[in-house]
Amino acid sequence: MTYIKKKPGFFLIYTCFSLLFMLFFLNNPLGAAENNSFKLLTQRLIDDGFDKVMINKIYNNPEMNFNSKSVSRFFMHNESKLNYGRFTSSELISNAQEYQKKYAKDLLMAEQEYGVDKNIITAIILVETRLGKYTGKSVVFTTLSTMAALTDPLAKKKLWEDMPQKNRLSRDAFNKKVKKRSNWAYNELKAFIKYTARENIPPFKVKGSYAGAMGLAQFMPSNILALAVDGNSDGRVDLFNHTDAICSIANFLKRYGWHPEINRKQAAKVIYYYNHSKYYVNTILDIADILKKT
Repeated sequence: MTYIKKKPGFFLIYTCFSLLFMLFFLNNPLGAAENNSFKLLTQRLIDDGFDKVMINKIYNNPEMNFNSKSVSRFFMHNESKLNYGRFTSSELISNAQEYQKKYAKDLLMAEQEYGVDKNIITAIILVETRLGKYTGKSVVFTTLSTMAALTDPLAKKKLWEDMPQKNRLSRDAFNKKVKKRSNWAYNELKAFIKYTARENIPPFKVKGSYAGAMGLAQFMPSNILALAVDGNSDGRVDLFNHTDAICSIANFLKRYGWHPEINRKQAAKVIYYYNHSKYYVNTILDIADILKKT
C-alpha cells in the first residue's frame, strides 16, 4: 500500500520535470548545440588564462546569444560589390568638409604629432562610419563569440542552417572560411575581453560591425590594444570619441609606414593595411585628393 501511494507522486514529479525540460529547450532559440559551443569556448578561454569566475559570469549573462544574423552577414560579405563611388558624392564631401572644420584642432594635432595628412584621416572616418553616424548595430561580444565558437561542428552546422539561402556561399567555401576565420575571431575575442576589462566597459554594451570592428575608426579589438591611443588625455581609450579616433587612425598609419613626404604609391600600401581592399584604398585616396582641392 505504501508503494502504491508513492507511485503517482513519482510520476507526477517526473512528468513536471519532463515538461519543464522540454519548455526550456523549446523557448531557448539557441538550443543544445549553442550552449555546448559556448561551454567549449569558455573552457578554452579559461585554459588560456582568463579568470574562470569572470568568464562564466559573462557567458551566463541573459544577453548572451548565438549571433547568427551578424555572423551570416560577415560570411556573405563581398568587398568587390560595395559601392565605394557613393563616398565621393557632393553631399558626403560637403559633410567631410564640415567635419574638418568642427574637429580642426584634433586633426591638426594628429598631423603635427604623427605626420599623417588630415584629409586621409577624414576620408577613413567618412568611409568607415559616415563620420561617426553609423558605427554598427551588432553586439561585438556575441559576434566574436559566435565566430570563435565555430570550431565546434554543431555550432558550424547551426550557422549554416541559419544563413539566408539567397547569395549564400557554397558549403565548401563556407567551410574554408570558417576554418580560416574562427581562430582569427578567437584571438579578437580575447583582445576584446582584455580591452573591455581594462577600460571597465560592460562587454554587451559595445556595438560595432558584423565583423566585430568598433568605434568611429572601426578598429578590431587587437588593433585597439596595439595601436589605439588616448588622444584627449582623459585616461581612457575610447574610439567612439572623435579625438581618440582621429589620433588612433594617425598612430595606426604611422606605425605602418606613413610619413609627411609619402607619395601616392607608398600611401596606397600603408592604407592597404587598414583595409585589404584595393577598392577601399583608391576611394580613400580619391576622397583625400578632393578634400585637398576644396
